[in-house]
Amino acid sequence: MSLGDALSIAMAGLRANQAAMSLVSSNVANAETPGYVRKTVDQVTTNTGSTGSGVNINGINRELDEFVQTQLRTETSGAGYASLKSDFLQQLQGLYGNPDSSGTLEDSFNALTAAVQALGTSPDSQSARIGVINAAQTIAGQLNAMSNGIQTLRGAAETGIKDAVANANTLMKQIADINNKLQTNPLGGTSTDSSTAALLDQRDRYVTQLSQLMDIRVTTNSVNQITVFTGAGVQLVGNEAATLSFNAQGTVTPSTTWNSQSSLSSLGSIKVSYSNGGSIDLTSTIKSGEIAAYVEARDKTLVEAQNQIDQFAATLASSLSDKTTAGTPVTVGTQAGQTIDTAGMMTGNVMHVTVTDATTGTQRNISIVRVDDPSVLPLPNSATNDPNDVVVGIDFSQPGTVIAQLNAALNPSNLYFTGTSSSINVLNNPGFSTVTAASVTTTLSPTNLTSGGPEVALFTDNGAAYSGAIGGSGSQITGLAQRLSVNNGLVADPSRLVVFSTSPLTASGDSTRADFITRQLTKSTYSYSPQTGVGSSSAPFKGTLLSYMQQFTAQQGAAAQSAAQVADGQTVVLNTLEKKFSDVSGVNMDEEMAHLLSLQNAYSANARVMSTVNQMYQTLMQAF
Repeated sequence: MSLGDALSIAMAGLRANQAAMSLVSSNVANAETPGYVRKTVDQVTTNTGSTGSGVNINGINRELDEFVQTQLRTETSGAGYASLKSDFLQQLQGLYGNPDSSGTLEDSFNALTAAVQALGTSPDSQSARIGVINAAQTIAGQLNAMSNGIQTLRGAAETGIKDAVANANTLMKQIADINNKLQTNPLGGTSTDSSTAALLDQRDRYVTQLSQLMDIRVTTNSVNQITVFTGAGVQLVGNEAATLSFNAQGTVTPSTTWNSQSSLSSLGSIKVSYSNGGSIDLTSTIKSGEIAAYVEARDKTLVEAQNQIDQFAATLASSLSDKTTAGTPVTVGTQAGQTIDTAGMMTGNVMHVTVTDATTGTQRNISIVRVDDPSVLPLPNSATNDPNDVVVGIDFSQPGTVIAQLNAALNPSNLYFTGTSSSINVLNNPGFSTVTAASVTTTLSPTNLTSGGPEVALFTDNGAAYSGAIGGSGSQITGLAQRLSVNNGLVADPSRLVVFSTSPLTASGDSTRADFITRQLTKSTYSYSPQTGVGSSSAPFKGTLLSYMQQFTAQQGAAAQSAAQVADGQTVVLNTLEKKFSDVSGVNMDEEMAHLLSLQNAYSANARVMSTVNQMYQTLMQAF
């Protein structure tokens, strides 16, 4: 090996060592920088002369474990979703309160029950009567506050989606910008220069932040450019970034809901738009990340919570104000049956007919619902909470057509109707069916406090009767908890909690009405809609008001606890992956210092070779 070759090899070594030490310095300086990936020099061996070999710097390597990085992004989405879901459920649990503490819905209900029982013991006591009114106002106010709180949370979710979409758009644009910069400086593979490596670190950080918002999938081409897709396969970023849009609505109320058909939706939708004019609705396709948690809270979790307290409020109101009157036997011509007095029916009230098939002996229950808005017809069988009911909606807005509508709808069921819209005869079909029972449920007007029966409209829908009306604008039950109030007539005259008849006049010490209210609150059982999340469409939950309340509050508490556990578990998984990623791709100060010492020794060795070659050159020059 010539002295020139030795000098060249030493010089190459010095340059490589200098570049490596500079990289160690950069690693140490960025040890705490989020998203920074440890860098190493990419060295290649070169031939010098006939026998020697040197070294060249071919670029910079990012010590990146792409498999762990992909896992980390998936778990980042999962952690964002689980944490936010838990946060919403904890806030919802705060509205429901701790079952063991005061001020909860159960506490208010028990106070109402106790007040009514006290009234039953001392019906002539003015303080007992006022106690019932106060307790009723407390539980109504509790339901109002819970409903307002739920809608506030839904509004927060709507705002959260808006902010997350804006954040996602910024991140996607930044990712696309870096993709375009890489296109002008493509080195390919994992080896690159320092400026490109810095861009890749920055882009990875943006992708990780995007994964916290939604579930994504990333592919990389030969020049280190990436394409980002949603988990469902919709492209978000390439050389261009798509644009996400969200048409946030104003005030969120119980009646504002999201629907995949934009004409039926009253809440914002997430859409992705492209430069060619195309767009795709992503609202229901994002399955993880913070956006998915916001959407689930707004459109499912909190809607179900509202349904739960609306159902409770509806059952509480109707259990006291609804009066069921049995039909009376009637014969029209040669046909026997039952006559039903429907004069007091309000929209939403129901006629019940039980029919026995003469051939098979099978019984069928038919619920005939009064409807005053034909646009909602036909009604689904789920219009009542009994899955065994055959539900028929009849338009009463034109009384003269009611009998014809009934015959058109139920002649195939071997029933025949005569009479008028206020007095309906439902008749047997000899040889085919027999009407074994008939009744009508009517709702007392809030002003009718002395109907002659114990039923009373203690609770109202902002002063109006609650009858479960179904109209074009929706069902009356929707948002009832937010509107529930105590009957102003009873507030003005609490004696009507006892006096239910003026002719003859109910005695001031009569406990009939108080006993009825107590029985309805504590002993009577009701069916509850599966839309509450309690029970199912085939087996709806049946029980007292208290058992239903305990069911959905316990279910809510369990959901909040489970979500917190999942969030904690997801955090552990994410932290484990972050440590694993850091072990491979992060900066270890001890390793960097050891590497620096090794580089310093190598630098000294190369410098000594150069010094020795220099001395040898000087000796040779002196010899000549």
